[in-house]
Amino acid sequence: MSKMQHKIAIITGASHPRDIGTAICRRLAADGVSIFFTHWHADRNWIGEFKQEILSMGVSCEEMTFDLSDSQAAQTILQTAVEQLGVPSILVNNAAHSAQDGYLVLDAQTLDEHYAVNMRSTFLLCVEFARLFEKANLISGRIINMTSGQDLGPMMGELAYVATKGAISAFTRSLAQELAPLGITVNAVNPGPTDSTWMNDEIRGYLLPKFPKGRLGTPEDVAKVIGFLASDEATWITGQIIHSEGGFLRG
Repeated sequence: MSKMQHKIAIITGASHPRDIGTAICRRLAADGVSIFFTHWHADRNWIGEFKQEILSMGVSCEEMTFDLSDSQAAQTILQTAVEQLGVPSILVNNAAHSAQDGYLVLDAQTLDEHYAVNMRSTFLLCVEFARLFEKANLISGRIINMTSGQDLGPMMGELAYVATKGAISAFTRSLAQELAPLGITVNAVNPGPTDSTWMNDEIRGYLLPKFPKGRLGTPEDVAKVIGFLASDEATWITGQIIHSEGGFLRG
């Protein structure tokens, strides 16, 4: 529990018992990291229970409801986290917006909705975090963004999603170069198809044969990778897009 004691992490998109953001919160808390998480359209009773679960691990925990499509999201989230817990040294941009589209239905509104959450909020949280980190004279920081394997193959019917998530990969690589002198590593993780809130039995049945390990990926699988990248052991890894998919077979 003491590996990362006294560190503070911001995790966006922890809104459901089975989602990836929730698993990340649990993993980092188990490593001694205090948690500030954001959520949207979440059950308030569950949020209270989850916060108590994190507190029971012996770390501090705060949360807030926030719509990441708000142009002031980054400043508001960071300011609130600092006021309630202190200056964070770990940022995990997990939240995402996804809606079905395709060339027949893609329009400006769909693109704007994806851009606001997947690109603007992610990018501004990254740079506001880095500015705050530098001002506070911290030594070792971590930014971890989430991608979706859009560089590895097509995702039909999700043009806005793959375009905006693909931009995160490019942004991650360049930001890593800028922030390396500050002691901040910047990486992205592609967890592959993960059995979280978006899957139903039909999708599970279709995807299972594509996993040579004989099971679907879980939120806990993702959280293990995040936990490593947030740790001191990952200090020499930056500017990478890590594909942790369990050998998932495309096509």
